[in-house]
Amino acid sequence: MFNRTNLLIVVIALFGAGLGLFAGQWFDRAHERTATVPDGMHVLKLGDQRTDLSLTDVDGRVRRLSEWDGKLLLINFWATWCGPCREEMPLLDRVRIRFADRNLEVLGIAIDDRDAVRQFLKASPVQYPILNSNSDSAQDDPSLLFGDTRSVLPYSVLIGPDGRLLAQRAGNFWEAALLAWLEPHFAK
Repeated sequence: MFNRTNLLIVVIALFGAGLGLFAGQWFDRAHERTATVPDGMHVLKLGDQRTDLSLTDVDGRVRRLSEWDGKLLLINFWATWCGPCREEMPLLDRVRIRFADRNLEVLGIAIDDRDAVRQFLKASPVQYPILNSNSDSAQDDPSLLFGDTRSVLPYSVLIGPDGRLLAQRAGNFWEAALLAWLEPHFAK
């Protein structure tokens, strides 16, 4: 039968569920950053030719996106402080190896401090190249340039072998979603 004890249990359960929902939404937003598109900045859209961005790798060497011309290039913007970013990196590494024969390359661009990135990669290495943004300026944020106007990490873009922007995705991947996102763009 329904008595005061049962009613109290139901009320506490509903309160806990509401609190859990609130906490889940709050933590989900924790990996978002705030950014506005600076005046005069051209944000790339699907079909646009990618810009030949120049960034440094974790060892300080200058690298250009044109180094990967002719490849299907998955660029993943991430940060060491972003839990979903860290979780998907092993998946990106496996998919890169699995589809290397289909001309796929993965490139990570860290929106983070170079020393923090270097330390993270010592503990959690990946086989794909990592470049570093290391900028606090929205004008210099490469994820914004590639369409991350909501400033969500992780953020991924797919660049065709001809340098055109093929796909954009905010948020982390799970394996089935990543494969479905890539499949239409593999050369038949």
